[in-house]
Amino acid sequence: MEKMSLTALARQQLKLAATSSSGRSSQTVYGGHQRSLRQTVVALSAGKKMAEHDSPGEATLYILSGKLLLIAGEDSWKGSTGDILFVPPARHGVEALEDVAFLLTVAM
Repeated sequence: MEKMSLTALARQQLKLAATSSSGRSSQTVYGGHQRSLRQTVVALSAGKKMAEHDSPGEATLYILSGKLLLIAGEDSWKGSTGDILFVPPARHGVEALEDVAFLLTVAM
C-alpha cells in the first residue's frame, strides 16, 4: 500500500508550472499507458490553457486548488477547489482562471 499527499504534490506542481515557459506541469501518480486507469496531477498558471484535444476515454477533473474552465465546443463549465467535473466524450480544452491544480483521472 502506498500513500501520497495530493495537496503537497499540487503545491509542488504549481511551483514548477510557475517557472515553466509553458505555465504547465504534471506528474502521473497512478497508472500509465500500460494500465486502464491513469491519474495525473496537472498544474496550470493563471491564464494558461490546455489546447483542445480528443478524450482518450472516460475522464474526470477533481480540482485540488484554484479555478478553471472546461470547454467543449459551445459548452463550458467552471470548477473550483473541491469540485469534480465530468469530461464530455468530445474535443475539449482547459483554461486556468487562476493558478489551478487538478487531478485528472482517465479510464481507457
